[in-house]
Amino acid sequence: MKFVVLKKGSIILFIIGFLALSLGAVWMLLPKQSYPTVTMNGENPNVQVIKLVTGEFSSKTEDGKEIEAYRWDPGTIVVDKGEEIQFRIYGVNGQAHPFHIEGTEVKGIVKKGEESVFNVTFDKKGTYKLVCESHDTIEKNGPMIGYIVVK
Repeated sequence: MKFVVLKKGSIILFIIGFLALSLGAVWMLLPKQSYPTVTMNGENPNVQVIKLVTGEFSSKTEDGKEIEAYRWDPGTIVVDKGEEIQFRIYGVNGQAHPFHIEGTEVKGIVKKGEESVFNVTFDKKGTYKLVCESHDTIEKNGPMIGYIVVK
């Protein structure tokens, strides 16, 4: 007959490990408060909602010149072909960003402190550019271009 001898240290280590795993499992099951970039529309669950903001980076070069660049955030979005998408773009940086989505009839303007909302359905797969017309080149503090990948 074999006997297993457990030392006090081994028992304590086992208990601590078991408690740590148990607490981790409980923490994983708790509801998390999150702020999704992509959600489904509460009014119409068949419409996917994409939330973006305008952003700005600024810095100085070694010779002291101030440089800045504007962008859409997030910069790349993936959607399904044929799905109705609602874009909600909030203006954070810059006074105004007139924009268009290449390959569509979508045009608009995002103003600082305001949210621009529009719906679009992409019927063809591919990559569409969300272009700010005020910041479309490096010389104009851009390029402020977002990419919409339709799969």
